Amino acid sequence: MDFIHPLANEYAQKYSNCTPSYLKSLYEDTLANHAHAHLQSSWTQGGFLSFISKLLQPHAILEIGSFTGFSALCLAEGLANNGELHTIELREEDAKIAISAFSNSPKSSQIKMHIGDAKQIIPSLSKKWDLVFIDADKTSYIEYYDLILPHLNENGIIMVDNVLFHGEVLETSVQGKSAKAIQAFNDYLLLDQKTEQVMITMRDGLTLIRKKQ
Repeated sequence: MDFIHPLANEYAQKYSNCTPSYLKSLYEDTLANHAHAHLQSSWTQGGFLSFISKLLQPHAILEIGSFTGFSALCLAEGLANNGELHTIELREEDAKIAISAFSNSPKSSQIKMHIGDAKQIIPSLSKKWDLVFIDADKTSYIEYYDLILPHLNENGIIMVDNVLFHGEVLETSVQGKSAKAIQAFNDYLLLDQKTEQVMITMRDGLTLIRKKQ
């Protein structure tokens, strides 16, 4: 869901060109045919993920929440030649779609799919992460963050999606399980003295986090 005004989103998309053009068919097919298409990153947000990845040229990327593969392929754009992207998806059907999409990428051999519970899979990955994208079940955001932070490289970045949660966190009294979880995560992050962050009003809200130097 795009929480920001639709005309602003359309204008931003018109004047952005960093999203890989070969992903258009995957992106549009998901929008047209997937029952939960709103879970996919927007076209412009995909370009933002690609842009950040190209800036960092990461050797190790972690994505929590693959969905149909669009965001992973955007993140893979900046992946170093000897790097790896590990993406985790709970739903097997979505993982199958993503795996098929990965096969069309020039970085296909560098993308590793993990199917299952991220809270169990993350500890099994012995990596120091340069770039992390969290976009999975909202009630587990704090747990994901705590699992990842000790394994984030000093100059690494964590990006967290849906931090505005459709605007529900702006209500005087936050309602709903996921909205409350996002509000709790935002508060938790604000109090963490180990990191600094900036929240961006893109699509449904995106927070970028780095360790304090």
